[in-house]
Amino acid sequence: MAKKSKKQQSGGTPATVALTEAGVEHTVHAYDHDPSHPSYGEEAAEAMGVSPDRVFKTLVADVDGALTVAVVPVSGTLNLKALAAAVGGKRAAMADPALAERTTGYVRGGISPLGQRKRLRTVLDDSAAAHGTICVSAGRRGLEVELAPADLAALTEAVLAPIGRG
Repeated sequence: MAKKSKKQQSGGTPATVALTEAGVEHTVHAYDHDPSHPSYGEEAAEAMGVSPDRVFKTLVADVDGALTVAVVPVSGTLNLKALAAAVGGKRAAMADPALAERTTGYVRGGISPLGQRKRLRTVLDDSAAAHGTICVSAGRRGLEVELAPADLAALTEAVLAPIGRG
């Protein structure tokens, strides 16, 4: 296992460490996670008092045999056909949750597009560009990070495409 940096040892997640090391301006928002809430993303939006259009969920899909990260607003759903097209693929399906957790190093409901154990190709819904900042998981349930969509796209080498459905 990789040696943890001093920042990780002091309570940061791989996502927040990646942001700090890259010098990206961001704000971390912590809230008390309720395990009985039906939606991690909607819970985050409610807890932070932020529009669900600005809170994005991180989903892992299998596109033609390759795991791919999709980042879409919690207010909508992922269009798998559009995701496949965005990366030049033919078919997409949601990845096995256990495989997604093993590959990213995060637990379901806390998967961040940042600081993943294995860097996966990433597609960010193009609606993100309409906001000055968006929120994504900071790497665990009850922890979100707010940053500029352009910074998220740059750090994850994301493609921007219309992959969400309102």
